[in-house]
Amino acid sequence: MQFSINLVGKSIFIGAGPGDPELITVKGLRYLKNADVVLYDRLAPAELLSFTKPGAECINVGKEYKGLTVPQSTICEWIVEHALNGKTVVRLKGGDVSFFSNIVDELEACIANNIPFQIVPGVTAANGCAAYAGIPLTARGIASGVRFLTLHQVNSLNNNTWAELAKTSDTLVWYMSGNTLAEIANNLHAHGAKNLPIAVIKKGTTPEQQVWISDIQTIVAHCHLPQFVSPSLVIVGEVVRLHHKYNWIIKNIQTQYKV
Repeated sequence: MQFSINLVGKSIFIGAGPGDPELITVKGLRYLKNADVVLYDRLAPAELLSFTKPGAECINVGKEYKGLTVPQSTICEWIVEHALNGKTVVRLKGGDVSFFSNIVDELEACIANNIPFQIVPGVTAANGCAAYAGIPLTARGIASGVRFLTLHQVNSLNNNTWAELAKTSDTLVWYMSGNTLAEIANNLHAHGAKNLPIAVIKKGTTPEQQVWISDIQTIVAHCHLPQFVSPSLVIVGEVVRLHHKYNWIIKNIQTQYKV
């Protein structure tokens, strides 16, 4: 089905995928090519900006972990300003637009100013990075469900939640949690999970992808862990054991680790 949409004076939210520029959708790329203004995240593949039309204004609004960042209020103001000037504004986000992003703030800004908008979903880091690491997020007889979580501060989850997570057979996918790996392992271990395997995928779906494999017991026993550069995704669950069987990435562009 072909939708007929007037793109003048509107905002389009596009998921750019987790790193590999070819993972953007056909629809997302088509709208990107017609944008007058592109507000792009740090994790959106830079190669995609080469597809913008001549004269398009591309503005980096990416956020750095513990670094310089463009305030969310400023991003919302720029979306509104350019759209009200009759321009097609593309908000290009890494991964999918709705997973642990600030899309609600930006959608509310559009609604408050009567700006038409459209949401174009993208490949989120969970399924993109897992696929490029050969880890099925669900597998018959191993895991029938998957949960998407994030942990910036260990106190953000209470003991009851940790206890439930430690007992579930669901795959646990932790976004932006490479720096909280020890806290995740320690809390799951304290609530009964001992031998569950853990994968940390750094710079997933890119030529720099690295996959680090360990388990909760081993991580808890070690005082020093590798420092993972953002973006890093943490996967906890029995499906991680399938990595060694289904890993399809060429070996010379992937390094595997074991504590």
